[in-house]
Amino acid sequence: MFEWIVDPNAWLALATLTILEIVLGIDNIIFLSLVVAKLPKAQQNKARRIGLAAAMLMRLGLLASISWVISLTNPLFTVMEHSISARDLILLLGGLFLIWKASKEIHETIEGSAEEQSTKVHSFFGAIVQIMLLDIIFSLDSVITAVGLSDHLFIMMAAVIISVGVMMFSARPIGEFVNRHPSVKMLALAFLILVGFTLMLESFQVHIPKGYIYFAMFFSMAVEVLNLMRGKKNRTAN
Repeated sequence: MFEWIVDPNAWLALATLTILEIVLGIDNIIFLSLVVAKLPKAQQNKARRIGLAAAMLMRLGLLASISWVISLTNPLFTVMEHSISARDLILLLGGLFLIWKASKEIHETIEGSAEEQSTKVHSFFGAIVQIMLLDIIFSLDSVITAVGLSDHLFIMMAAVIISVGVMMFSARPIGEFVNRHPSVKMLALAFLILVGFTLMLESFQVHIPKGYIYFAMFFSMAVEVLNLMRGKKNRTAN
């Protein structure tokens, strides 16, 4: 069972899968931050921990049922010469939900006053459910990829546990930074719309390399950080 410990290829697979899970978890952290921000301050850390822990258990459950996960890619029916699988339907619904959620948040940010937004509280249980469901949608492709990259279930599960640990450590500072800067929050919401649109395209077998999306995100965020630094310097000078 543990022969992989002395296999260099197994360790390489673990490192690759862990990095993959962490990179693909970036959009998950952004969504998590926006959902948790709706809760009272006293509940936010608890919601992050419970939501990510529950999502991790669901991912491990998916990995444990590998044959069922692979079956999600089997065609269910055909539309205009395109085969549609259960995975495609999940990605389509997830993309539509992300676009609706981000658009709704943008509308509230623009139209609602700061006081109205600060007093608007969503249910704790509802936030946990949203975190869990969106984590499954975000991680579906990475789980399927993990099955293709490694034959060892323990390695795949270890990669998921390590990546969720990193997300737990980084979710709070990222969330606080986004909430402190309205322009960054708007950028994050726009990024979620982009991710939702990408998920919809993926459901129709239109594949967009993830590297392009993450490059656009990091470039936009870098420009925004420079603007924030310039604004801070101008305020200090005045």
